[in-house]
Amino acid sequence: MKLTTKGRFAVTAMLDLAMHETDSPVTLTAISARQSISLSYLEQLFSQMRRKGLVKSVRGPGGGYLSAQNHKDITVKNIVTAVDEKLDSTQCGGSENCHEGGRCITHDLWVSLNTKVLDYLDGLSLQDLIDGQKDRNKTITFSKNIKKSSGIKIGAA
Repeated sequence: MKLTTKGRFAVTAMLDLAMHETDSPVTLTAISARQSISLSYLEQLFSQMRRKGLVKSVRGPGGGYLSAQNHKDITVKNIVTAVDEKLDSTQCGGSENCHEGGRCITHDLWVSLNTKVLDYLDGLSLQDLIDGQKDRNKTITFSKNIKKSSGIKIGAA
């Protein structure tokens, strides 16, 4: 399973936005400078996230972006899927044609892995990531009721 730069950068940019927004919008230029993500790439990502209702734009002097929802209500899965990131560990992309035109014998295993990863990302909110940045040794607290692995920490090496 591979999460591309698009998904990683979208999560990074949303976390930066959430950590720096107060009562005023955050500019993409500021996010770009802090996270070393190109401005044009951020513009593409934020356009997609705006269309999905994750961020809202403010025009004019002092303009920029704000989160459109409470940080507890935005999941990592929401962010990743908003930028059309496809998470799929199957070799066939789910079309069941990876073994001589048919379904391989491990197809169900990889489909199950996809489900587990998406469930994990859906149980992790933007607020969880913010809290993890405040205390890098804090164990992840999931927003949703899913089975969690013990010992996983945000920001831990």
